[in-house]
Amino acid sequence: MLRSTLKRFLEKWKSYRHRFVPWIVLNLSKNEKTLRQVTESSKDKLVPDEEVSQTLLKLFWILLRTQWANNEQLRAAQTQFLKQVKSEEDESGGLPLSGDDAMLQCVGFCIDRKQSTVPSAGTGVFVTKGFVSKGATVAMYPGTVYQAYEPILLQSIRNPFVFRCIDGVLIDGNDKGISRVVFKSCSARDRVGPFIMSDTSWLTARPQNPLAVGQYVNNCSNKCPANVCYQEYDVPDTFPIELRQYLPNVNYSQDSQRPLRCVVLVSLRDITAGEELFSNYYTVVH
Repeated sequence: MLRSTLKRFLEKWKSYRHRFVPWIVLNLSKNEKTLRQVTESSKDKLVPDEEVSQTLLKLFWILLRTQWANNEQLRAAQTQFLKQVKSEEDESGGLPLSGDDAMLQCVGFCIDRKQSTVPSAGTGVFVTKGFVSKGATVAMYPGTVYQAYEPILLQSIRNPFVFRCIDGVLIDGNDKGISRVVFKSCSARDRVGPFIMSDTSWLTARPQNPLAVGQYVNNCSNKCPANVCYQEYDVPDTFPIELRQYLPNVNYSQDSQRPLRCVVLVSLRDITAGEELFSNYYTVVH
C-alpha cells in the first residue's frame, strides 16, 4: 500500500516539478544557460511592448472579423469600431477564418497542446504549422492576475500553474478547480454592457484566442534548451474595448488601479514546425 502510494506521488511529482518554481530555480541554477539575467525589471523585454500590441491587435482583429460574420446579434449592435472592421473587411475581401487559420495568416505559424517529448512532463506546446522567427510573440500565459498583496493561498495549493512576475504579481493559469471558478466569476463581474472584457474560452479544450496556451509550455532543462522566454506586458489604456474579449487575463480585484498584466512568450530564436516550446526564467542581477 505504501509502495503504491509512493509510486503515485513520484509520478505526479515528475510532471509537477517542471512548473514548480523552487525546483526549477535549484536545478536550473546549476547551468547558467537555462537562466536569462536582467539588470532590472524594466530590462526584461526582448521586444518593445508596441510590437507585442501590434501582434495582438492584428490577430484579435481577424478573430473579431470571424465573430462578426457568424453573429447576427453582433452585427445588429454595431459600434463605430465594428463598422470600421466591416468596412476594412469589405475592402480586403477577407473571409472569416478559424482560430488556427487566423493565427497562421496573422503571424505565420500555429501552436497547439500535445503530449510533451520530455518523459513524465505531461502536456507541452508545439509549433504545428509554419515558421516562428526570432522575437515573435508565440503564446500568452492566461489566468487570474493577483497583486502581490492579494490572497492566493487556497488557489495555490497543489497548483503548478502560478506564475510569478518580477514585481511579485502572480498569474494563476490553472484551468481547473477553484482557479477556474475564480476566473469565470471575475470575468463575468467585469463585463461592461455588451462588451466582454476577458476571454474564458482558454478554460476549454479549444480557446478562441489560439495564443492562450502558454501555461502548458514546459520549462527548459540542460537537455532541452529554451527557445522562448517570458515577457511581461501591461495592456495599454488605448487597447480597443471591442478586442479585450480575447485577452485571457482578468484582475482578481475589480478596483485594481494598475493596467491589466499579461505575460507573453517571445521566441529566442527561429523555431520550425514540429518543435516543442521550452521556456527559461529570468533572474534579476544587481
